Amino acid sequence: MSDERRQSLTVVLMGASGAGKSSVMAALAERMDLAVAEGDEFHPAENIRKMQAGIPLSDADRWPWLRSIADWIGAREQASVDAVVTCSALRRSYRDVLRDGHPSVGFVHLTATSSQLKRRLAARTGHYMPPSLLSSQLDLLEPLGRDEPGFELSADRSISALADEIAARLEGPTA
Repeated sequence: MSDERRQSLTVVLMGASGAGKSSVMAALAERMDLAVAEGDEFHPAENIRKMQAGIPLSDADRWPWLRSIADWIGAREQASVDAVVTCSALRRSYRDVLRDGHPSVGFVHLTATSSQLKRRLAARTGHYMPPSLLSSQLDLLEPLGRDEPGFELSADRSISALADEIAARLEGPTA
């Protein structure tokens, strides 16, 4: 029996709160039959309490959360399962944690203007992160570097159009 495993694919949908990560994840997972994880679900209770109170997370708050997501990615890789996970992944150093030792990881940065994000957050219900924390996310946001695996897409299109484009790019001639 061979020990060789097929290289899996892990898409990290990244961007500020309100960019549409969760909605795009659901549509993309359906199109490509991907395992899914909502990055927000990996936050410890203390992080959620801070955000609910309008307190921005520090790097010390984020490291354990990011390592939990990275562990989830590693488990999918071990099982050769293609996956998609949402994570703001605002800074390069955060993205480095997610891809450290995980060759399957590629990022899709969903971008939107500050005013678009504010409108979306104001209309959102049932989420613990208040719109008041958006500015702290935008202050931290570092776009993907040229040497980071992935690409950027403007989130000003329909969820379906975004999922279609991501799937096409991932399944393109080099896939």
